[in-house]
Amino acid sequence: MALLDSARIWARGIKRDVVAVYFAARDPETPLVVRILAIAVAGYALSPVDLIPDFIPVIGYLDDLIIVPLGLILVIRLLPPHVLESSRAKATVALERPRSIVAAIVIVCIWLFCITAFVYWFLHRS
Repeated sequence: MALLDSARIWARGIKRDVVAVYFAARDPETPLVVRILAIAVAGYALSPVDLIPDFIPVIGYLDDLIIVPLGLILVIRLLPPHVLESSRAKATVALERPRSIVAAIVIVCIWLFCITAFVYWFLHRS
């Protein structure tokens, strides 16, 4: 059970650090090279596209377990300490915000309406 708890804590730390790296990339005090690397790491971590697709057994998840943490470690080591500290504070606040299920339902309904309208238009065009 302790292994599972430590894995959950590690995963929460990774999630926080991905968001912190995103905030650090937007900070003007971050050096340009580190900013570019931070954008690449945050973009890869938050992107639904992977180098190795997740449907490939075992190997599909290994890139997420290796690439993202290594990229985070590199960016975190290159960031100025005060930028890292303020970015982690912003990330903690951002992750603690409540999520609105009603807003999610509204957005899904809008997308479904748009898709339905497009399909209707496509099928009935002359």
